[in-house]
Amino acid sequence: MLFDRQRKRALLLRQQPVSARKELLIRLEKFLLKNQERINLAIHHDFSKPFAEVGLSELYPVLTEIRHAIKHLDEWTAPKKIDAPLTYLGTRSEIRVEPRGVCLIISPWNFPFNLCFGTLISCLAAGNTAILKPSEMTPSAAKLIEALVEEFFDDDHVAVVNGGSEVAAQLLALPFDHIFFTGSPAVGKIVMKAAAGHLTSFTLELGGKSPVIIDRTADISDAAKRIAFGKFINNGQTCIAPDYVLVDVSIRDEFLAALKANVLSLFGDNGKIDEGSASYARIVDRRNFDRLERLLEDAIAAGARLEMSGKSNADARFMPPAIITEVSQDMAVMQEEIFGPILPVMTFSGLPEVISIINGKPKPLALYIFSKNNRFKEEVLSNTSAGSVCVNDCVIQFSHPNLPFGGIGQSGFGKAHGIYGFLAFSNEKPIVRQKRGFAALYLIYPPYTAIVKKLIDLMIKWF
Repeated sequence: MLFDRQRKRALLLRQQPVSARKELLIRLEKFLLKNQERINLAIHHDFSKPFAEVGLSELYPVLTEIRHAIKHLDEWTAPKKIDAPLTYLGTRSEIRVEPRGVCLIISPWNFPFNLCFGTLISCLAAGNTAILKPSEMTPSAAKLIEALVEEFFDDDHVAVVNGGSEVAAQLLALPFDHIFFTGSPAVGKIVMKAAAGHLTSFTLELGGKSPVIIDRTADISDAAKRIAFGKFINNGQTCIAPDYVLVDVSIRDEFLAALKANVLSLFGDNGKIDEGSASYARIVDRRNFDRLERLLEDAIAAGARLEMSGKSNADARFMPPAIITEVSQDMAVMQEEIFGPILPVMTFSGLPEVISIINGKPKPLALYIFSKNNRFKEEVLSNTSAGSVCVNDCVIQFSHPNLPFGGIGQSGFGKAHGIYGFLAFSNEKPIVRQKRGFAALYLIYPPYTAIVKKLIDLMIKWF
């Protein structure tokens, strides 16, 4: 059985030097660069995604993870000496990191290569074996991932198991040492329940309604351009994409004009965005296309105003950017994560209103603030909670190699990327070494005589 063979391999990997892991990652980097065209073609087939966008959003983040791990792996794996309090006089302490063992990585469809291989890099850097379960919703990418893994790895080290929810259920029934899941909160709950059955540790990267706040001091043109990019790249199918905008009422019209202009300039050709636009991706499948159409239609029927849109094509899964205003909190578009090219824009008159709206929803995976007012920024940071925050930009926090990435509450548990991803797939093992022949602690051993009790009282009071 594959799982049993990976468990045996995991025991052998524990004995390998860190240099072997680095050599593996160096070879993997070269292998992926050699296969860049195959990656481009597979993801373009699933999303009609421009090749340049594949390189930017799929391959480059994975290469960043590899290069960062190679550079820092010796530092991450080195035993860390720990200072001891006076009560531990005579001991030496350290923390060592060890591999967790056999890991399951369930990756999503929206960035099928990035969110599969990027996570795998952390797993390999930590010295584990892995079974990968790509999403069945991007079949070309899933087949490519399987082919690449088969060409580069022995299957007792890394293997791919493709299939639908029934395959995922079979995998989740196995006693993995760690599970890393990226996807929706609804499926995240299923993963948590399965992990609990084996007391398996897990990392969940989920989603949520990530807000953008724009106050009157913001650079409107710059904010509009960055928001347009962060929202409509990958056709809005990004877990940290801006989900809705809260803009100061005094700059609403100026912001909307700048936003529409920047959406057209970034993703359009000849002043429009249509099926011929070379820089604009597609919705992943018909089911999600229909879901997004219903969200937009329901919002308009309930009174939302369509500020920007175009002609959709269900057969081609083409949905143009849609910007809506006059939105209310009870609309479905404000109740569920959009995950597509629909952007509600709402106004606010004061900071308490902003705080109330954000805190009235589950904690988001990301929060964005555009402002030159330091007090405003600090008030938002101090009074809201989110998995990550980006000030005066969008989505760039994901690829920062020195920062943890992850959610909080319904947007996820645990962190990823860089050392944080490495630690997610590691066990931090504390080691205490007692000096031979040093018997100071004998003084507080039973029997609890009057002198022993007095020593314990002194410890409680002073140490």
